[in-house]
Amino acid sequence: MITYESIKHNEAIRTYITRADESLAALGFTEHSFPHVCHVAQMAGYILETMGHDARTVELAKIAGYLHDIGNLVNRSEHSQSGAVMAWTLLSSMGCDPAEQATIVTAIGNHDEGTGVPVNAVAAALILADKADVRRSRVRNDDESTFDIHDRVNYSVRHSELKISPDRTTVTLRLTVDTHYGSVMDYFEIFLGRMILCRKAADRLGLRFRLIINDQQLI
Repeated sequence: MITYESIKHNEAIRTYITRADESLAALGFTEHSFPHVCHVAQMAGYILETMGHDARTVELAKIAGYLHDIGNLVNRSEHSQSGAVMAWTLLSSMGCDPAEQATIVTAIGNHDEGTGVPVNAVAAALILADKADVRRSRVRNDDESTFDIHDRVNYSVRHSELKISPDRTTVTLRLTVDTHYGSVMDYFEIFLGRMILCRKAADRLGLRFRLIINDQQLI
């Protein structure tokens, strides 16, 4: 049985994630390497575990989280679809159970706000985990004078937290934003589509999505 740990320690997969992130670095994108994919994997697992899903479904969500950006190796454009095809091939070669393989591939293929739909619980958890990973340490550019809007928004986030309420009715993304580097309007300019998808993902899990920035509820 394929596990999250076996996927994490697969050298071919580690190489693909490394090379994919190198391509994004060349294009000026924020970090999409191991800190990001491991964070997304753990957060997707947390979401489904907290919502009472069985241990194996939680494991599949973590695997999908770790593999979700592998398609950037091919091209940033439509990376969720190319990543799904890559994951299908890799998982097939590892003897993955077809039903579990289908769940993982479907989640990866639906995680991007351009084309994604939270068609199952794993896809919904992956969407929330991925879109909530906004943080200063993802910015590669060390010259503030040349920050683009993505750099400004990520660098402005001093703290981010995605948390499900104790009664399991609400999932809240809480951000502390330093407006010296980026405004709340900057955040919405590039993340509105992502937040709409997060709301749909929360609905799929039976949750209400809330966005709080600097203690002000915006969604």
